[in-house]
Amino acid sequence: MHLVRKTFCIGFFIFLCAPIFSQTHTSVPLENKIYLILEQAQMRGLCAPLPGARPYSQDVIVSAIREILDADDTRKIKDTEREILEQYIEKFSKPKIGIDWRRGGYYNEVLLGENETLVSANLSIGADIEGSAGFYSSFSKQYFGTETWLQVYLNGDLGKNVSYGFTVEGGLMRAPRNYLGLQNTYYEDFIYNADNFDDPGNKEFVNRKHEVYSEPLTHFPYSYEKRWDGSVFEIYGNLDNYSKWPLEVSGGYSMLSEISASFLENKMLLKLGRLSHDWGSIPLGSSLAFNKTARPFLGIETAFYPVSWFGAASLTGLLEYNNIYGIKASSRTFQNAFSITMLQFKYKNYLFFDFVDAVVWPKRFELGYISPITSNFFYQNNIGDFDNMAISLNLRAQYPGLGNIWGSFFMDEMNFTKDLLTLDRQMFSWQAGMNFPLPFLSFSSVKFSYTKVNPYCYTHNRNFNPWYGDLSMETSYTNNGVGLGYYLPPNSDEILVRFSTMPVKTLYTSLQYQLIRHGADFGSRAVDGSNLLSELAPSGRDDNPVLKRFFLKDGAYQWMNIIRLGGEWTPEKAPFAFYCEIGAVISFFTDIKEKANSGSAHDYSVIDTPEYPKSTGFIAKLGFRLYPR
Repeated sequence: MHLVRKTFCIGFFIFLCAPIFSQTHTSVPLENKIYLILEQAQMRGLCAPLPGARPYSQDVIVSAIREILDADDTRKIKDTEREILEQYIEKFSKPKIGIDWRRGGYYNEVLLGENETLVSANLSIGADIEGSAGFYSSFSKQYFGTETWLQVYLNGDLGKNVSYGFTVEGGLMRAPRNYLGLQNTYYEDFIYNADNFDDPGNKEFVNRKHEVYSEPLTHFPYSYEKRWDGSVFEIYGNLDNYSKWPLEVSGGYSMLSEISASFLENKMLLKLGRLSHDWGSIPLGSSLAFNKTARPFLGIETAFYPVSWFGAASLTGLLEYNNIYGIKASSRTFQNAFSITMLQFKYKNYLFFDFVDAVVWPKRFELGYISPITSNFFYQNNIGDFDNMAISLNLRAQYPGLGNIWGSFFMDEMNFTKDLLTLDRQMFSWQAGMNFPLPFLSFSSVKFSYTKVNPYCYTHNRNFNPWYGDLSMETSYTNNGVGLGYYLPPNSDEILVRFSTMPVKTLYTSLQYQLIRHGADFGSRAVDGSNLLSELAPSGRDDNPVLKRFFLKDGAYQWMNIIRLGGEWTPEKAPFAFYCEIGAVISFFTDIKEKANSGSAHDYSVIDTPEYPKSTGFIAKLGFRLYPR
């Protein structure tokens, strides 16, 4: 009876509750600062290179930390760094049986079956409360936002090789933003085959107009990440209304889950889950193909690392619609799956190369895209050109202790026989950067990068597909309206400089500067191809003057100078953390005197009009986490 009671107790937690402290093979969230610490440790040669497919499991992270701590040459790490790593070892350690108020959870385990398989369950809670504010026009315009979330976690182990994790959270949020105008999916005067109204292409290629909004005014540009799933519900409105954005205080929910298995000492990994990812042998958050800023979705993931110099990872999942027109109208034309495969090659701790093959495809039973041993790019030629293909390359060179340099390239669509420099049809992005440690500070580094995203990159035409009748299906490189790749929109570039450090074991700080320039996607001087909802005209791609690009010299562009200082303080042995961020955004537009999208380059100058005004904003954020993960 005693065993029966224990079995019933564990089963109750597994099926009725939902992660606390990550268990053996469950994923550590990408927001955890341990990723930045291990990134710097690899750069300094303190541990062996880790795989490029993130998130990592707790077991992988703990093994890397122990490798650093057990190194023969203890002079390689400072006393403060050792304390920081030991702090994480304690955080990921096995909880004690029963209630642990400092960790905010309850833990239990039982041995089941003749082989006495260990089954465990962790149940815990957490909270994240954040207030933010934006002040503009000499503080005469004030905006306030909030993110208040309560979490319930359940995770544990099912024997030696399998772990599970569930997270359920609900919250209230408000993220004010301004309506800017309308955007054309094609260029403004686009009409396809107007002389033949019986041509089905007239229904397939239709110029639609979409509302354009500013970035959330209480957050730094391109830093706000949706935390809710599906839609939000206005607290003071109709709760049956599936709203697309929390302009006023609104409720929402989020659910993350996974079942993960590891074999052959973490050389073979299997995972079914709804998680965020970041893939590539380049710094966290820099990926052009699969970035941590993308919204999570349910997928099946496999990874195999048979030898130290080669590894492969593959994932197939179902993407989620973006609520623009309502739950049914918006989802009807966005029914997509996503498959991605990454091959990684390494030479010791000096040279890293990734080849990434990805595709967004309307849902159907397509074995070729699901299979991790088939090239998506070439497989499309066997079944017809109905899907959105992408290829990405990463190359990183590093000398342990000095730092690294890297270059990345993402190709959405290209024609190598045509003009690579001016045609909009050359839909690609690229990035170059360097990252080096600061030896006189604990776990400190400086990162420089430049990123350029061409017009229409990450976008795709709506097309009729054999499986969906007369519905014109969207296959942009997005999930829930957010790019799967880098966070910049099409037709933009970025200069980024970031300094980060952990001066003491309880404090993380960062100082960052960005210059972001982006083609206007609204108004009378809009530049075509500057929005994720843009679509490249199907005809005239080689000779239509409108379909040529001259960055900064073919219309209105917004320039944003962003400086931000942030920090997170976790008092020693405390079950909570405080974080804050302050900074400024200086924004203005430039424009040319000639007609926008004229097909030639023109000199530009700074403007200040009601349509494209100058703006200086001060942004502040303060948050509190109870039982931070």
